[in-house]
Amino acid sequence: MKYWLAKTEPNTYSWQDLVNEPDKSTMWEGIRNYQVRNLIRDEIKMGDLVFIYHSVVKPMAIQGIAKVTKESYPDSYAFDPNHKYFDPKSNKDNPTWLMFDIQAVEEFDAPVTLTELKSHAPLHRMGLVQKGNRLSIQRVTSVEWQYICGLRKLKAVK
Repeated sequence: MKYWLAKTEPNTYSWQDLVNEPDKSTMWEGIRNYQVRNLIRDEIKMGDLVFIYHSVVKPMAIQGIAKVTKESYPDSYAFDPNHKYFDPKSNKDNPTWLMFDIQAVEEFDAPVTLTELKSHAPLHRMGLVQKGNRLSIQRVTSVEWQYICGLRKLKAVK
């Protein structure tokens, strides 16, 4: 199993939106970065765990944990000329863009803020706290994962 962090802008799609979905599940779509696309295609697998992180808000913070419930498949929005994620260069026979499905499983009793993450020495090498690391999906090591989970109480999403 691998661990990930997925950034989302809560005014577009928030942790609470995910929790309120039927079965607390959604497709993670709209990725338009080749490096992240390659992670989705090659590395993100069923059962992997994902921190859901609110970005572009104050405070930026990890909100909860989701699990991958479906591995990569074509991002159908890339083929829809009426959608903001349409890509005329992508084709159904060899799709450029991919998505995957997640389901909310646990939430923290309080968000874990970026400021707090930066204050812990064991997390100083974490991609999220590095300057210039703007990828919307990032690897998290098992040591980082366990450390962050130990910062707060977790409860099952109901």
